[in-house]
Amino acid sequence: MPVETPVVIQCAVTGSADADATRRPNLPTRPADIAREAVAAWRAGAAVLHLHAREEDGTPTQDASAFARLVDAIRTEGCDAVLNLSCGTAGGRAVRDERYACLALRPEMGSLDCGTINFGERIFEGDLPFLRRMAGAFREHGVAPELECFDTGHVGLALQLRDEGLLDDPLRVQFVVGIPGTGVPATVGQVEHLRRLLPADASWSVCAPGRRQLPLNVYCLIEGGHVRTGLEDNLHLAAGVRATNAELVARVVRLADELGRPVATPAQARELLRL
Repeated sequence: MPVETPVVIQCAVTGSADADATRRPNLPTRPADIAREAVAAWRAGAAVLHLHAREEDGTPTQDASAFARLVDAIRTEGCDAVLNLSCGTAGGRAVRDERYACLALRPEMGSLDCGTINFGERIFEGDLPFLRRMAGAFREHGVAPELECFDTGHVGLALQLRDEGLLDDPLRVQFVVGIPGTGVPATVGQVEHLRRLLPADASWSVCAPGRRQLPLNVYCLIEGGHVRTGLEDNLHLAAGVRATNAELVARVVRLADELGRPVATPAQARELLRL
C-alpha cells in the first residue's frame, strides 16, 4: 500500500511466556496489570491491542471467561481500540479447538496461526482439518482473522483456505519471523519474500522478537506496512533498558512522524483493515 497510508500500530501486550518476575520484571502478567498496560498503549497511539489472557496468578489461559474479564476491564476505561484476541495455545496449555473458545465473545479480530511449527522446544500444532474448523469458527462468530504466518508454507495454507472459501479477501497477514526453533530469519529479505506471495489487496505487518523488533518496525513504516510492537515480542527499549508497552508504542509514533506516515486512529484502523 502507499507509504502515505496511515499506519496501524498494534501493541502485543503480554504474550504467553511464563510469569517470571526475576527474568521479566516489566512484563504484565496479572489481569489488572495487563489491562492497565493495554489502556496506556492505546493512549500512546496503538489502534489495535493484541491480547493474551491470564489467570490471577499470571498463568496463561485460553479460558473465554478470562478473556471476557480482560476485555471488560479495558473497555471500562473508555478504550476504543480494536481488540485482537489470541487463539494460540496459552504456552502449550490449550490444544486444538480449545484455542478459539474466545471467539464466542465476538471480538473484532482474533489470531489465526496458519500451520504447524517448532516453537522453541515444543511443537505448535496447526494441521489442515483444524485450520478449517478454526476458520469456520471465525466466520460463524463474525470475527476478522489476523493470519499469523511463520513461514512460506503458512502463506500458502492461508491462500488455500481462501480458495476453499473459508477466508475472505482482503487478507490481514502478520508475518512472524525470527522465532527460535522455526529457522526463519528476522530479515528484510525474508519479509520481502513472504510479501511477494500475498494478493495485492492484503494488508501486512511484521512480528519480530527482541532486537529485531525495531529495525523491522522501521522497515514496515518505510514500505507501507502496518506495525506490531509490544512486550510480548521485546522487553527492551535499548540494551539494558527495560520498556513498557506505552514506551514501545510511543517510539513507533515518533518514527512514523519522522518518516511521514500518519498514525491511524482506531476508527481509521477499522476502515483500513476492513473490519
